[in-house]
Amino acid sequence: YGARRGPKVHEGLDIVCSDGSTVYAPFDVTLNGRLTVYTDPNKAAINEGINLRGEGLCFKLFYVRPDKTSGTVKKGKKIGTMLPMQSVYPGITSHVHVQMCDKSDPTPYF
Repeated sequence: YGARRGPKVHEGLDIVCSDGSTVYAPFDVTLNGRLTVYTDPNKAAINEGINLRGEGLCFKLFYVRPDKTSGTVKKGKKIGTMLPMQSVYPGITSHVHVQMCDKSDPTPYF
């Protein structure tokens, strides 16, 4: 969080995750709809995510294909599947991007 990415500041926490891996709920969460990450059609393979609420927090997971987009998921249960980041960014460390809805630092919660 807070690292420079060219002219921009990174507004999330990246958690290493292999392409195709199962992504689990970090705590009990309520699912609040699908998230579109990019408008660039060249990034369509990783253009999914999910909006979540839990533990009094509002946050988003990028690069995850959610199993469902509403309802609740208990801590440690599957939320979805990591998308194929290597197909869009070859050589990058594949990761789930966690971003707070208010763009504050998510690090203390993960």
